[in-house]
Amino acid sequence: MFRDPILRLTTLCAITAFLVLPTNLPAQSGTSPAPQQSAAQTPKKKVTSAKPAAPPPPSLEPRAMDILKAAGARLAGAHTIAFTATETFESLSRQGVPLVYANRSEVTLERPNKLRVIMTGDGPASEFYYDGKVMMAYAPVENLVAVADAPSTIDKTLEQIYHSAGIYFPFTDLIVADPYGDLAPGLQHVYYVGQSNLVGGTTTDIVACAGNGLFMQVWIGADDKLPRGIHAIYLDDPDRLRHNLILTDWQIDSPVAAEAFTTAKASSAKKMPFAHPHPEPAPGARPPVKSASPKQSQSSATPPQSH
Repeated sequence: MFRDPILRLTTLCAITAFLVLPTNLPAQSGTSPAPQQSAAQTPKKKVTSAKPAAPPPPSLEPRAMDILKAAGARLAGAHTIAFTATETFESLSRQGVPLVYANRSEVTLERPNKLRVIMTGDGPASEFYYDGKVMMAYAPVENLVAVADAPSTIDKTLEQIYHSAGIYFPFTDLIVADPYGDLAPGLQHVYYVGQSNLVGGTTTDIVACAGNGLFMQVWIGADDKLPRGIHAIYLDDPDRLRHNLILTDWQIDSPVAAEAFTTAKASSAKKMPFAHPHPEPAPGARPPVKSASPKQSQSSATPPQSH
């Protein structure tokens, strides 16, 4: 549980001097005092209500789409992938302004059916293992583990843990079997922004895209086509809180030991079931006012915790 810091507001008082000229001073040479108009003589301005600007028509720039497609192909074509994802996300404080929290995930996967995520940060530490047959979510501090039979692919496993335990990784869209195929449908605006030499320590192409209720700015390596940074805002969020993901330490098609996708530490931990932190209502119960989509959830791999 985090306690919001007390924000001390410092007021800066600027003293402005107003020079008031007496009305009985003579006018300067070449000028004459401006005539004053009474309220009755002052013309009234017509007040018109501004019409909201129409949203721009959908536009998918071919150059930007090609960059997204190349990044998706690079990830989809890799047999093994390892990277570090550092996530920062905002949450409203008691003053109504956003606080920022951070998590760090060490990610390793082997297609089509092995995944490991070791998460540390401002939330509870957690570990997730999937070896193609069994999936485990382990909370090392609490010494709790949830174990269940797993589906046959990474994609199906990610879907199952979201629905059964509310677990969603902020980099999920990068590790599915077809990242571009999952992203492209529903995109309405995609355009090329330019290049950066700062993000990821390499030259990146910057692409902005919007659709599916999400705006993203993505930094993709100009040479290796690997994503290095993602800035996201959910357009349905009235607070427009920001989510950022920095992706480093990429390893593509490097050997990964089979034992990397399981853990002996959890064998002696106290067992608990996979359980959703916000279970679906019973049949006939009143539905919730608003349900979050998977991309609006910032859940950790610690069942049944979620951020």
